[in-house]
Amino acid sequence: MIDKNTVLNLMQSSLDEKDLFVVALDITGNNQINVLIDSDKGVTIDECVAISRSIEHNLDREEEDFELKVSSPGLDQSLKLPRQYKKNVGREAEVLLNEGTKITGKLIEATEDHFKLEEKKRVKMEGKKKKQAVVNLHEIPYSEVKSTKIVVSFK
Repeated sequence: MIDKNTVLNLMQSSLDEKDLFVVALDITGNNQINVLIDSDKGVTIDECVAISRSIEHNLDREEEDFELKVSSPGLDQSLKLPRQYKKNVGREAEVLLNEGTKITGKLIEATEDHFKLEEKKRVKMEGKKKKQAVVNLHEIPYSEVKSTKIVVSFK
């Protein structure tokens, strides 16, 4: 079986050169290599191809056969690393906490151990006829998050 560290070492110079980072690297028992890469400015197809070539050209298929897939995380995939949260500051996000609570709001800050989410709601206030806008600020440690997805908006 192909080793993860071997694959990481093969693509490291290409990652550094293009300012990319690895979000996930999985190698299955039958040598299916799945690499998810990202960057602070997005990932192009050419960058995926370059990473794929840096791996494929340095592994010997005669020694071990493998299948290789290099891609960037899609909009439907959850954020995994603090760097991805930082990249998406200012965007709407839907957060599912480990306890099952779902919070949707604007990602306003991200650090290495937590992020802040600004949630705006309209709430019925006592003594008022109309619902009032209320803003809640949530400081959420990554350890309490089951998943975070960016909300796509066409406004």
